[in-house]
Order: sequence, then structure tokens, then C-alpha cells
Amino acid sequence: MKLLEERIIKDGRVEGTDILKVDSFLNHQIDVELFNEIGKEFKRLYADKGITKILTIEASGIGIACIAAQYFNVPVVFAKKTESRNLDQETYESEVYSFTKQKSYIIRVSKRYIQENDKILVIDDFLANGKAALGLKDIIDQAGATLEGIGIVIEKTFQKGGQLLRQDGIRVDSLARVKAMENGQVIFEN
Repeated sequence: MKLLEERIIKDGRVEGTDILKVDSFLNHQIDVELFNEIGKEFKRLYADKGITKILTIEASGIGIACIAAQYFNVPVVFAKKTESRNLDQETYESEVYSFTKQKSYIIRVSKRYIQENDKILVIDDFLANGKAALGLKDIIDQAGATLEGIGIVIEKTFQKGGQLLRQDGIRVDSLARVKAMENGQVIFEN
């Protein structure tokens, strides 16, 4: 998605060789117009899949998923990272390791919100090692629902997540694919 790549070049900040900060438009401050274009693109990619729910993890994926859901006219379900007294007792759970936070946590989704007949599109902001996506797939599998695909805004192809998911036969569509980050510059896959 050319618009997204241009925005990454303009406003993204590279730290080292593995951190891309896009907090000025994607995951701290939100550019709603850009999110609208992202949502339209995910709808174009998955228009024929009969999506019934969009699933993501709190917090950065929620905004993107909500904007995309408008185009699918379906609800968004998000996996919670923290236990809470107001979360249903019956939940699907999976352990996820966060590349960004360098720690593991349990994600939870109420069993009330994912059913066996659901066709689910997972949406998230980044794909690095694929642990969040695999955790969400695990929850979908526990529910007996169908994972139709994973929509990623930015994939770091130099990390193994996308490759592992695709090798498992999972459809992954990334709108920007970062091949490397060198000397403060982002290099995209062709």
C-alpha cells in the first residue's frame, strides 16, 4: 500500500535495526484518514470471505480493527491482556510472547463472542515473530471457528513471524512489508 509506505518514510522513526516507531500516526496518535484507507484495503482483500467478526489484541490493534469493521459491517472482538472481575468467567485463553514488551502474558476472549460458525479476520498493527497472531489463532481454534486470514498493517519480513504463519498455510496480507532497517532508513520489499 503505497500511501502507508510513504507515511512510514515521512513520519516513522527507526531505532537500531529492529524497532520502527510509528506512534505519530498508527499506535499512539491515530491518523483516522489513513486508518480509513487501511480499512478499505482490508475489505478489498477479504471481500469474498464472508467475514463475521474481526479479532485483534488490545491495545494497538483495536483502532485499526474498528475502522476496518465499518467496511465489513461486523463486530470487533479484542483479546484482553489483563484479568478483570468484569470479564466473563468462561474464556478462551492463550499465552503470547510480546516482542515489544519482551514478556509473556495470557490473552483472553469471552466464549460468548466467538462461535463455531464465525469466519474471522485477525487484524493487527505489526507482525514480527508472529506470537500474537498464533495466540489469536489458538483462540479461534479453541472456539471451532474459521480463521479466514490475518491482516497486518506493517510486517517486518526480516523477522520470522510471517514466514512461520504462511508455512502453516495461514493467509497473511501485510500492507507494508519492511525488509530491513539500516542507517535510520526503512527498506521495503518490492
